[in-house]
Amino acid sequence: MTTPDQYCQEKAAASGSSFYYSFLFLPPPRRAAITALYAFCREVDDVVDECSEPDLARTKLAWWRDELGRMKAGQPQHPVTRALAPQVDAYRLDVGAMREIIDGMEMDLDQNRYLDFEGLRLYCHRVAGVVGLLAARIFGGHTPGSTDEYAQRLGLAFQMTNIIRDVGEDARRGRIYLPLEDLRRFGVTPAAVLECRDSPELARLLAFEAQRARDLYREAFALLDPRDYRDQRAGLIMAAIYSTLLDEIERDGFRVLGQRTSLTPIRKFWLAWRTWMRARPPAIGGQ
Repeated sequence: MTTPDQYCQEKAAASGSSFYYSFLFLPPPRRAAITALYAFCREVDDVVDECSEPDLARTKLAWWRDELGRMKAGQPQHPVTRALAPQVDAYRLDVGAMREIIDGMEMDLDQNRYLDFEGLRLYCHRVAGVVGLLAARIFGGHTPGSTDEYAQRLGLAFQMTNIIRDVGEDARRGRIYLPLEDLRRFGVTPAAVLECRDSPELARLLAFEAQRARDLYREAFALLDPRDYRDQRAGLIMAAIYSTLLDEIERDGFRVLGQRTSLTPIRKFWLAWRTWMRARPPAIGGQ
């Protein structure tokens, strides 16, 4: 019979996500905690991605909100929340923050465009910044205040990288996460994105968004106290992998409409091992 921890491990491994590589070097208790958190995020994200009926997705997300309440009361029903429950007190995890992640997922049911970066920032904060905050608490550190700010900023950088990588995939779902204000600035129409039409204007727009993501990486690293580098190595591994992915997308000319750029597993493992051994933030490319 599969245990809750095994269920979460299988969920994380099956995703093929870059995040999985950052877990490999953690001591077992912290690895179990971050794997349970990641499995929770995958479960609620899959609700929105896999449900074609918005009302059904809302019902399932409402069930997960209730399940967080049951977990807090000591009566979790799902394997993920059973695995997550003992980690809440062990690592000071805020159940309210987990509900905020669900709120972010639900935003995908309510809107598929963002007028400006400030509107997009709220979405990124909920689906990624809050996750970064919870993950940083699992990883540990000496200066919770600045580490929390670093983790939330790093989550925004990750989400912006995802948005750039997935422009074509999102367009085929009728979604445009790039701010409409930015599209107008660079002369790109929403129709051109939805129809997956490459252009020099789109490449310049994506270069602008890539620089925004790199600025977020640098801002995050500036907030991290050097005393916390070793404890936060798992997050720095994610940053090394994601920023390298961003570099690859740029080297490929931002051809994201018809393909999904990715790094090979061996390259991810190499970046993870090197970052773990160096125990410092990776260098960020670009200007």
